[in-house]
Amino acid sequence: MTPSQGLPLAGRRIVVTRPQAQADGLCQAIAAAGGEALCIPVMAIEAVPVSTEFAALIDSLDQFHLAFFVSPNAAEHGLAAVRARRDWPSTLAVTTVGKGSERALHALGFERVIAPDAGFDSEAVLALPEFSAAAVAGKRIIIFRGNGGRDLLGDTLAQRGAAVSYAACYARRVPTEGAARMLAEADRTDALILTSSEGVSNLMTMLGAQMSQLARIPVFAPHPRICARATAAGFARVVETAPGDAGVVAGLASYFLGGCRNA
Repeated sequence: MTPSQGLPLAGRRIVVTRPQAQADGLCQAIAAAGGEALCIPVMAIEAVPVSTEFAALIDSLDQFHLAFFVSPNAAEHGLAAVRARRDWPSTLAVTTVGKGSERALHALGFERVIAPDAGFDSEAVLALPEFSAAAVAGKRIIIFRGNGGRDLLGDTLAQRGAAVSYAACYARRVPTEGAARMLAEADRTDALILTSSEGVSNLMTMLGAQMSQLARIPVFAPHPRICARATAAGFARVVETAPGDAGVVAGLASYFLGGCRNA
C-alpha cells in the first residue's frame, strides 16, 4: 500500500490558484490528505513604493485607534513599510479577518489580534463589538490593503461615525504566466480551488475564450460570493466549502469520498 492509499484525496490532482507565497499551507494540507497539489497562481502580489500619502499615514499612526489588515499580504507589506520608518505605536490596536491573516500578524510580533472567531469576511468583522457604532464613532481607523479592493468595511465604518483612511501597501496584478500550464493540466485536473472573486476574474483574463476548456472541472470556493462569480464565469460544478484551509480540504474530502467525479 502506498502512503496516500486510504486517504480522502488519494489520486486527486488539485490546482491551487493562490499567490505562491500564500499557497504552501493549503498545498501541504492537500498532500497530507493524499492529494497532489499544483500551485498555478491567478494573482501576483507586488510591493509598491511608499507614496508621500502613505508615508504621512505611517508618521501619524499614533493618532489612530484601530489598524485593520485585510490579508496576510497587507500584514507583510504594510508592516514592512511601517517598520522601515518607525516603531509600531503601542496604543494602536491591530485587527483582521481570517485565520491566515491572524497567524501572519502573530508571527510578525503582535500578541493580541482582534478577529472574528466565525466568518471570514467584512460582514463578520463589522459584527464584532469593537466595530459597533458605539465603539467606533469618532475614532480614526486605518485599513491596510492592496490597490483597490472591496470598500464595504470602510464605507460602513464611516457610516458608523469613524474617520477611515486607506493605506495601499501592495499591488495585485494578473500573472503573465500560468495560462498555458493551466490548460495543459486541465484534462488531468480533478479540482480547482478559487479563494477570491478577483481571482476568478483574473483567470478569465488569463484564459479568454479558452476558459471553456476548464468548465467541466469542479471548483471549490470558501465563500458564496466567490461561488457566484465562478458560476457566472461558466463553471458547471461549484462547491462552497467552509472557510480556511481546513474548510477547503474538508470540502474536497467530502466531495470525493461521496463518489463524485469529473463529468
